[in-house]
Amino acid sequence: MMTQVSERIKWILACQVEDVPDNGGSCALIEGEQIAIYNFARRGEWFATQNLCPHKKQMALSRGMIGSDGDVPKVACPFHKKTFSLVSGNCLSGDDYEIKTYPVKIENGLVYIGID
Repeated sequence: MMTQVSERIKWILACQVEDVPDNGGSCALIEGEQIAIYNFARRGEWFATQNLCPHKKQMALSRGMIGSDGDVPKVACPFHKKTFSLVSGNCLSGDDYEIKTYPVKIENGLVYIGID
């Protein structure tokens, strides 16, 4: 599934590739917002979302477990296990929550997050 990227995207350097563990996440402060960055090495893909879990308002998603729900890559909040699509941000646990997602690009060992 391709994510459509706006032409108004501003790419912000977030970190180096080695700062994010394989099949895990890290957090970066970008323009005043905590953004969770995931290196889903098993899929060969990178994702980024807000770090705030909307369920209990905890800055925790970067520490969540990543996996797949069928073909959908997902992250589970480490505290209450609410799961969210890393592509759409929709809650996959049947709750009426969603998280913001961001485009990611990797260039020369650096991770960039797209902000519009």
